Amino acid sequence: MSDLPSSGPDGVPAEPPVVRSDLDRVATLRLNRPAVRNALSDDLRSELSTQIEACDADEDVGCIVIAGDNDYFASGADIKALHDRDLVGTLDSSRGRNLWQTVGACQTPVVAAVSGYALGGGFELALACDMIVAAEKAEFGTPEITLGIIPGGGGTQRLARVIGKQRAMEMVLTGKRITAQEAFEIGIVNEVVPKRQDWLERAFDFAAVIARRAPIAARMAKQAVLAADETPLSAGLAQERRLFEIAMATEDRIEGTAAFIEKRRPEFKGR
Repeated sequence: MSDLPSSGPDGVPAEPPVVRSDLDRVATLRLNRPAVRNALSDDLRSELSTQIEACDADEDVGCIVIAGDNDYFASGADIKALHDRDLVGTLDSSRGRNLWQTVGACQTPVVAAVSGYALGGGFELALACDMIVAAEKAEFGTPEITLGIIPGGGGTQRLARVIGKQRAMEMVLTGKRITAQEAFEIGIVNEVVPKRQDWLERAFDFAAVIARRAPIAARMAKQAVLAADETPLSAGLAQERRLFEIAMATEDRIEGTAAFIEKRRPEFKGR
């Protein structure tokens, strides 16, 4: 992201579509288009992809949090732009960037912090993350069918892998929304934050625990778990073993086991 934001139509500097803040090895990326309910425009997707890649390359970042605001995580695609787009425009790979592919390729653990609505592409963005912490008021859904289209950011594939074919079919074919508690009960959400607690603060605390772990081991553990979705069992087991052997060769393994024996907190260096 450039140091100087571009100007809006009235000459006033435009607000950046994504705002990054860092604390205690956690990088928080907040979607920042409140006037349009954090709709995932081409510019927002491109900027968020760039920010995720920058965080992934930053050795001082141990976990990434992607969040919206209190009322909207992301409402999905920009419907007006979607209405005006023809087949040629849909097939134009230069429009924005493949955000969901970028999230999927990120080696650093990613937590979605969801409050309010996560619908359509917004739900797909949350599903592409490794874990989801949701405010009690959060709602999730795939309403694309009501617009005459289907999910196009991995929603059908990731949802079926998380909750199974029957439940995924129900959500995708009806366009129904589910509450945070319902999402928790069927395995979409890791934790539901009650109203009396700050949902973003809780998501940060959740991410901070991960960020304190050995960086190399955390990335390898993520790869190993993702292999369960993408490979047969035998191939997944083989990949897990290779990653385990690499982890055993790190300085962090020596530090972690020594700290356990000496009854102290480990000081991981990512080596």
